Amino acid sequence: MELQSLRLKRHEERRLLGGHLWIFSNEVDTQETPLSMYKAGEQVRVQAHNGKLLGTAYVNPQSLICARLISRDEAVLNHALLVHRCEQALRLRTQLFDEPYYRLIYGESDLLPGLVVDRFGTHLSVQLNSAGMDTNRTQVIEALKQVIEPQSIVLRNDSSIRTLEGLPREVEVAWGKAPEVVELRENGIPLLAPLQGGQKTGWFYDQRPNRAMLRRFVPGKRVLDVFSYVGGFAVQAAVFGARQVVAVDSSRPALEMAEKNAELNGVGKIFNGIEGDAFAVLRQLKAEEERFDIIVVDPPAFIKRKKDHKEGLRAYHRINELAMQLLQPNGILLAASCSMHLAREELQDVLRNAGQRQDRHVQILMEGMQGPDHPVHPAIPETRYLKAFLARVSKR
Repeated sequence: MELQSLRLKRHEERRLLGGHLWIFSNEVDTQETPLSMYKAGEQVRVQAHNGKLLGTAYVNPQSLICARLISRDEAVLNHALLVHRCEQALRLRTQLFDEPYYRLIYGESDLLPGLVVDRFGTHLSVQLNSAGMDTNRTQVIEALKQVIEPQSIVLRNDSSIRTLEGLPREVEVAWGKAPEVVELRENGIPLLAPLQGGQKTGWFYDQRPNRAMLRRFVPGKRVLDVFSYVGGFAVQAAVFGARQVVAVDSSRPALEMAEKNAELNGVGKIFNGIEGDAFAVLRQLKAEEERFDIIVVDPPAFIKRKKDHKEGLRAYHRINELAMQLLQPNGILLAASCSMHLAREELQDVLRNAGQRQDRHVQILMEGMQGPDHPVHPAIPETRYLKAFLARVSKR
């Protein structure tokens, strides 16, 4: 395959040499290599300003991240390379987990930028989040079929990231006969997740270790799970021994599946779902003088873009302060954020400020992040996005 070249401006190769995989449009020498000469998804040879080869990448002239490195040499993204990288990813996950329920491929961290694959036993949920991966969708599917031999592959190409890449948003079954709902096991607990509907890929494997953190705290306690989705925290807390769990979510279908998950585990009698806006529900619970021993606050990303930071940070302050108002003395708060643009120190400050405003003493007991099936690329800080603090909140 004869590739065109993409040349960088002087000194703009430093980040790539440090291990990063992204090239931004303002780093390209557009005098020598105008971005208009490339098609979205096209593979190119990346050169430093002096012509030195930096590797191969695929490009998208419509995106701020206009290129993503595939290799450090002249290897191209083809069936053989996809199979090799998928096999590498699989070896890691089989070392980490005894059962086939995990994030199989986590984009840049598995050297497959723009590709996300969640595994539910013999069913795969796939996101092609870049023009390069979307262009190669047939080869991606064939590689996954060869490595995993799944019964079905669902393309969950409905994320907002695809809009930024100039790609259509859609959901389709790419291989086999896919069920609407799949069963998984997490922390030893059977659970149901929507394969073709629901949020993202259908499940949030990234919170697995943070859900496990609750095991020692919940026996005999009353637990509130805010932004519950299909009950990941709530149902596991019930199985861990909580005396009552209350799940809050704005989606009726999500709560209905959470109820099914509770029934599946024999804890339906202690499970209660509340449909509604989380902020409004928490204010209503406060007005009714409800109190909980443990509260989980795991919202969707309030800060999706840098320009949303100020408003999103206020939302994190409001929701965690409302949660503290509902805690029993010496209660436990698990506060999480999946916003890449919110630093862990900022989330810690949210807890500190909420404690001060409520005249409470906050003690951080444990700190969590995404699970090991979402490995962090040390040169790409964007791959570490999930923050979680488990804190005791008591009277001063």
